[in-house]
Amino acid sequence: MSDLLKPMPHIVTTGIATFADDLVEQGLPVTRVDWRPPPPGTEGDLADVALDARRVDANEMAVRRMLAAGAELVDVRPAREVLGLEVGQFLHAGPPIGWERASGPLRGALIGAVLFEGIAETPDAAESWLGAGAGTGTGTSTGAPSEPSPLRHAHSPELAPCHSRGGVGPMAGVVSPSMWLFELRDPNSGRTSWCSLNEGLGKVLRYGAYGPDVITRLRWMAEVLGPVLQRAVRRSGPVDVKAIIAQMLHMGDEGHNRNRAGTLMLLRELLPALIENGEDAKALADVVRFVSGNDHFFLNLVMPACKLAAGAAAGVAGSSVVTVMARNGTDFGIQTAGTGDRWFTAPAHTPEGLFLAGYGPEDANPDIGDSAITETAGVGGFAMAAAPAIARLVGGTAAGAVAATGLMYEITLAENPALTIPALDFRGTPTGIDVTRVVRTGVLPQINTGMAGRVAGTGQVGAGLVTPPAECFTQALTALAELARDAAGPQDGDDLR
Repeated sequence: MSDLLKPMPHIVTTGIATFADDLVEQGLPVTRVDWRPPPPGTEGDLADVALDARRVDANEMAVRRMLAAGAELVDVRPAREVLGLEVGQFLHAGPPIGWERASGPLRGALIGAVLFEGIAETPDAAESWLGAGAGTGTGTSTGAPSEPSPLRHAHSPELAPCHSRGGVGPMAGVVSPSMWLFELRDPNSGRTSWCSLNEGLGKVLRYGAYGPDVITRLRWMAEVLGPVLQRAVRRSGPVDVKAIIAQMLHMGDEGHNRNRAGTLMLLRELLPALIENGEDAKALADVVRFVSGNDHFFLNLVMPACKLAAGAAAGVAGSSVVTVMARNGTDFGIQTAGTGDRWFTAPAHTPEGLFLAGYGPEDANPDIGDSAITETAGVGGFAMAAAPAIARLVGGTAAGAVAATGLMYEITLAENPALTIPALDFRGTPTGIDVTRVVRTGVLPQINTGMAGRVAGTGQVGAGLVTPPAECFTQALTALAELARDAAGPQDGDDLR
């Protein structure tokens, strides 16, 4: 056989990139495989999960449920009605935490909520009351109130995660009874989720600010914004939030840090009902001005829509799909379909990115918020290729945004045909994070996020990129492996005594 007829060798490379680069320069066909050995000590757990007879079917079911979930805005109501919250009960973002370990922005948001509810009259009194009894039963006292009689309610505060009540909260995520919530429903299953109304950016409660302007805004939202939106939604009928998310990905939004198109499309859906309801002219103008001037308003609808999608996979035995990623400013926590409501936590990382004028890295608090539910469901940082403008906000490049999305396909099990990315020839967003793929590849989920000031009362200091701690995934892998071994039962050769 002549040399001209010999088949061209095809080479698969892994490891050092320069080796593959040299082969490419020689004109040889090369397939690069981004492989690295799993972390030491995880090999056995990876093998046990991989051999779990339930895993393939369970993951297929979990992903199918995620992709099938819908999301419609069906009402806007106070938290006391939606959740039955009582005075002194507060929800927060991330895994469970008490006051003694709470971060600065979470403490600031709780102080603001106490002031908003009228439980205390001063920040010092609010902080003392929270420190004396808040948390998950482990709060410690920080001293007596600085005012003689500032408290209007004597009972102790109670804290719980938003996820424990089927909803999500941005940044600190603090929800109290008088705050109004968006209520969403999956029309396919009837399941519901919720999120608070978005306050805007800067010095706002969710970033830990609690000054008089913050409380005044929250009261206007409860007295005007919430009721006006409620009447509009009830008049218009359900708003298809999932359809808006699909459209916004084609219009330069990615659903986490960029929601400009989504916000305006929501306003377009509700504006006829807002006008037909005969609202007071000033109130209507204030509401429209507030919503249209707040590019992040729609984020608080994307989040519960993603909670409905990710939560649809919960409870599938044998599945290694991630159903929750959340942070409270101290800990990062995840949950998986196969391990129920159990949290796997590790210290949260601090985002890296760009800072507002006057702030720097030393001012930033570690990662905080339930908004990583967007990445859990395949948008946000997983869809950055759809939003090249987001790169400037978080300190990256347009090419880097495309590369980030491409990398996320390596740790997910499916592509969402309903949520597509024009820049990738309308490829579906990477959906269904698989714990085993994260541990095996070492590729961590990419999250883009705002940054809160570490000192209570500061507010927002910047925006950037962050990844979860790898320990969350190795812990979850160990738990899944234990369940896999239990499901397999005794094997030949096991000691049955």
